[in-house]
Amino acid sequence: QVQLVESGGGLVQPGGSLRLSCAASGTFFSISTMGWYRQAPGKQGKQRELVARIVSGGSTKYADSVKGRFTISRDNAKNTVYLQMNSLKPEDTAVYYCNILPGVGPVDGYWGQGTQVTVSS
Repeated sequence: QVQLVESGGGLVQPGGSLRLSCAASGTFFSISTMGWYRQAPGKQGKQRELVARIVSGGSTKYADSVKGRFTISRDNAKNTVYLQMNSLKPEDTAVYYCNILPGVGPVDGYWGQGTQVTVSS
């Protein structure tokens, strides 16, 4: 059983910052990729958007919309991934989901329950 526990979401004003955390626990092979996805209001029927991901070697990938504002990092010893979000905009409002891809497991990995991020004045 694999469990992902997310924290750090909330309400913030435009231009503010939030830091999301996601800790993985349970039994799984070493994690190759950890990432954050989001789903904006009114888009529940559409695929979640990749925000950022980081592989075990440290290489990262970001959505164009968050480059220069968001930073993803991971602590392999703690099986935890972080997303530092700065200069937040109203269009960043969404439910953010953590995802991990172990070396062996489901093709789409494991997902967290989601944490709400709302950017509003």
